[in-house]
Amino acid sequence: MRSSITVILLTITMFINCSNVLAKNEDVGMGIQIELLPWEKVDGILPKYSKFTVLDVETGKTFQVQRRAGKGHADVQPLTSKDTKIMKEIYGGKWSWKRRAIIVIHHDQWIAASMHGMPHGAGALENDFPGHFCIHFYGSKTHRTNSMDISHNLMILKAAGKVDEYLTGADPIELINAYVAGIKQQDSQLLSTISLEQIDWKEHIQSIENINLKRISIIPGEDITSKISLQVPVEIEWESSDGERKYFKGDIYLFRFSPANAWKIDSIRFLKDSRI
Repeated sequence: MRSSITVILLTITMFINCSNVLAKNEDVGMGIQIELLPWEKVDGILPKYSKFTVLDVETGKTFQVQRRAGKGHADVQPLTSKDTKIMKEIYGGKWSWKRRAIIVIHHDQWIAASMHGMPHGAGALENDFPGHFCIHFYGSKTHRTNSMDISHNLMILKAAGKVDEYLTGADPIELINAYVAGIKQQDSQLLSTISLEQIDWKEHIQSIENINLKRISIIPGEDITSKISLQVPVEIEWESSDGERKYFKGDIYLFRFSPANAWKIDSIRFLKDSRI
C-alpha cells in the first residue's frame, strides 16, 4: 500500500492545496476523491483495531496507525517505531497539541480529518510512542467538552478543500473564532484567507504557544446584513513560548466590499492594538 500511495502522493498534495477543485467535490487525480464524512459513518468504516494510513496535507508525509479506542473520535497509535518517527518529523521533532489537516486512507477511501500530535493516556503497541493521539472527523467531539473543536473542524475542512467556502459564508462571530484558531494553530494560510491585508504571519505567530478567545459580542438585535464595516468587542488571552501571559481587551475591525462579499479582518490594526 505504501508504494501505491507514494506514486500518487505528489498529484494528491498538489490538488489538496487547490481548494477550488476540492470544494466542487470533484474527483482528484487518478480517480481519487477526498470525502467529508460524518463521524457516525467513519466510526463504522474504521472500527476498533482497524489499521489505516495518515497523510499529512502540509508535508505530504504518510505513516501507518491503528485505532485502539475512542467514542466521539478515534484514539489511535502509530503502528511501528518507524511510523512514530515520521509522525514526530511532521511536528518538527517536538510533540504538540497543534491540529493538522490530514487525510485518512483506508482501502479505496480518502477521508478528510484532523489530528493533534501529543501522546497521552495509555498505549499498547511497541512503537516508541508513549500513549495514543486523537484523530477527529466531521462532527467528532472532544473528551473534555463533548462538543466539536473549532480548530479540528477547520483542519478537517482544510483537508477536504472546503475551508475557503466556509470562511466566505462565515458571519463575524464565526470568522473571529476561526481567526483566533488560526493564530493558535499557527496556520499562515488560514489567516491570510481571513485577513484584509497580506501579512508575514510567521513573524507574529511563531512565538505564540496558546491563545484563547475569552469573550466576544455583538450588540444584541443589531442588524448587520447591510453593513460593510463592523467593530466587535473581544477579550483575548495568550501565552508566548517563554511563558509570558498577555491580555487584550478591545475591538476587532471587520470590513467587506459589499453586503454580498465575505467579511475580512483588519489584521494590521488588530496586531498593532493587541501587540501580538
